[in-house]
Amino acid sequence: MPTLCRPVDEGGAGFDYRLAMAIPDLWVSYLKKRSDEDWDMAKIVHSLTNRRWGEANIAYAECHDQALVGDKTISFWLMDKEMYTHMSTLSDPSLIIDRGIALHKMIRFITHALGGEGYLNFMGNEFGHPEWLDFPREGNNSSYHYARRQWHLVDDPLLKYKYLNNWDRAMQHLEEKYHWLSAPQAYVSRKHEDDKVIVFERAGVLFVFNFHPHKSFTDYRIGVDTPGSYKIILNSDRAEFGGFNRIDESLPMPTKNEPWDNRRCSMYVYIPSRVCMALACH
Repeated sequence: MPTLCRPVDEGGAGFDYRLAMAIPDLWVSYLKKRSDEDWDMAKIVHSLTNRRWGEANIAYAECHDQALVGDKTISFWLMDKEMYTHMSTLSDPSLIIDRGIALHKMIRFITHALGGEGYLNFMGNEFGHPEWLDFPREGNNSSYHYARRQWHLVDDPLLKYKYLNNWDRAMQHLEEKYHWLSAPQAYVSRKHEDDKVIVFERAGVLFVFNFHPHKSFTDYRIGVDTPGSYKIILNSDRAEFGGFNRIDESLPMPTKNEPWDNRRCSMYVYIPSRVCMALACH
C-alpha cells in the first residue's frame, strides 16, 4: 500500500512497525524438521528477541502464506489428518491431538509475550482452522470449495476448536490488562536445554514455559526480580483450554530472598509437561 509507512504529516498512515518474519520461519522449521526433544530453547528465545532496541516489531506465529494451498498452518503441521477424526469431544483420546493443542497454545503465547510490540493473526488460525485456503483458478477447475473460513467449527460445542479459541481470547484479554506489548523487552532469566524450560519477565508478569514432551516438574525453582506473593493468572492446562486441570491456581506462591538465575528472589512452581503459565504479584 503506497505511503503506508510514511508519517501522517506527509500524508501516510504512519505505520512504523517491522514485521518479525523470522519468527514464523522458526516455528514452521521446527515443526517440519525437528522432533520435540530437539527443540533448541536458546534459539527460540533468540529468534523471538532478536530485534533492534526501540524498533517496534509485529510478532506472528504463522504467515498467511501457510494457510494457502501447498502449505500447512501450525495446527495442520501439528495434527494433520487426526483433525478429521479426533477433534470431537466425544471421540477417543488422541495423543496427537493432545500434543497439537498443547503446543499450539504455547507457540502462540510465547510469540505474543516475547516476540514483539504488536501481534498478528491470520483469520481462523486463532482456533486452529483446519485445511487450507484456495481461490478459484484453472488448477482447481475454478472451485470455490476451499475459498472459505469454516467459522461454524469454533461455534460447535462438541468440537475441540473451542479450546484454542478460548485460549486466544484469554491471552488477548490478559494483554489488555497488563500491556506487555507496549512494555520494554522482556528479561529472560532461564532457557534450560535439558529441562526445555523458558522463564522471562515482562510488564510485571512472570511467564513460565515447559516445552518438554514428557517431563513435569514439581517444586521447580525459578528466579524473579520483584519479591512478593505470586498467583497464577493464566495457565494453558485449564479444562476450558483443552488441558487436564493439573494445576491448583488458588495456591499462593511466595518468593524467597534467595537469588536465582541473576534475579534477586526465587520461588518454586509446579509446571507440567507442555504447559505454560503467567503469574503476577498480588
